[in-house]
Amino acid sequence: MATSRNTDTDAPAVRRRGTELERAILDATLEQLGNVGWAGLTMEGVAARARTGKAAVYRRWHSKVDLVADALRAGLPDPEEAPDCGSLREDLIHLCVRLRDAMYSPTGCALRAVIDECDRTDAERFFGIIAGRVLEPGKRLIGEVVRRGVARGEVRADATGDLVVDVLPAMLMYRHKVTGASLEESDLIDIVDQVMMPLLGPRAD
Repeated sequence: MATSRNTDTDAPAVRRRGTELERAILDATLEQLGNVGWAGLTMEGVAARARTGKAAVYRRWHSKVDLVADALRAGLPDPEEAPDCGSLREDLIHLCVRLRDAMYSPTGCALRAVIDECDRTDAERFFGIIAGRVLEPGKRLIGEVVRRGVARGEVRADATGDLVVDVLPAMLMYRHKVTGASLEESDLIDIVDQVMMPLLGPRAD
């Protein structure tokens, strides 16, 4: 007896139009990127996941690069305010949790697939999006936390350079990508206590 299958391609198309259909396609793009990666992403696969015809996708986006660029723009959150919990340590832990959650969000998983798998030519198309919506806002938030710590007397005045604000996201990506760590909250606290606080704190005389 033949077994039934429950796949995206078996699901009937849903009649949607305009922004509702476009939102469904963009959401499906991010989900597919996180599941199958850049190399496995196809316009047909996105259409099936969005439960629409592939013509609806091709009418709006002429290439996979164009589709992914719009999906990232739509999926990346607007910059938030820097946390202000009353102390440098609590601010950094709060910020670590926020960055970790963003990394594992559907958009974060999709973004990592793009960064990890794209060749140089395709990656250049996404650099402006990544810089403007991820790197620069993240560095701004960390910089604000550090400068607030300077004003409180918790951070050395000379600990405000570009390399300093790169350390926290670099640690998170290294722990995730190279060591395969799950980045539990205890791991984030260790990064703050064992790396960031000694790095930023006043030097011992």
